[in-house]
Amino acid sequence: MRSIRTRKHTAALGVVTAVLALALTACNEEDGTDAAGAAGNTSSSASSTEATQAGGDAKGTDTSKSGGNAQNAGAKTGSSTGGGSKDSGSSAAGGSGNTSDSYAYKHPCKAGDLSIRVYPREGSKTQHVIEVNNTGANSCGLSYFPQVSLGASKASDHSGDIIPAVPGGLGGAPAYPVKPKTAAIAVIDLNPKGGNGLTWINEMNVLADGDHMPNADTQNFELGPDVKVLDPKLGLYEASVADAVKSMESAGK
Repeated sequence: MRSIRTRKHTAALGVVTAVLALALTACNEEDGTDAAGAAGNTSSSASSTEATQAGGDAKGTDTSKSGGNAQNAGAKTGSSTGGGSKDSGSSAAGGSGNTSDSYAYKHPCKAGDLSIRVYPREGSKTQHVIEVNNTGANSCGLSYFPQVSLGASKASDHSGDIIPAVPGGLGGAPAYPVKPKTAAIAVIDLNPKGGNGLTWINEMNVLADGDHMPNADTQNFELGPDVKVLDPKLGLYEASVADAVKSMESAGK
């Protein structure tokens, strides 16, 4: 009897043990599934967050580039406009000026842009220098020689004024070009032969450009005392007094 009970008790314990083992296995399996699910959810959440951040970063980068390009485009446009305005301002103000001969050929000098001097040539008793200075910002063109007449300052009628001889055979460029801050120089000899000449002449009348300027722009210069005028000669505009003298000597030939 005792051995039978013992076997029954042992069997009962085995059954209980088996049931407990099954229950523990089930619990462990359930816990593992939840943990795995939680881990999976956490991983998915992290991946989603990373994807969202990556998407946000990518979107932010594109916006930055777009904004940068727009800003650069605006800057380029501004520079171009500014450059144009600057150039236009320089042109309007004259800037450094146009100093080419081709420009001078197409733009006759204006009386307001010229300063004229007349003075005795050093080393000569009968010759005078006519110096026409360009005070403007651009080159300009003059006629080949100044328009000059010699007469009495108080005369009411200048039809009897003396006109000097000039070189012949003129041709070539359409005008004599004068750059800014430079002078066109002509020399006149009132009495090349040094003979007894007219003594009533005491004034020289000079028009810088007889081809383009009105007679109203003529300037009058008083001559010194004891002037005698006889067969005067006038040379072409030149860059130096020496060249102007050579040109004057060829007048009337």
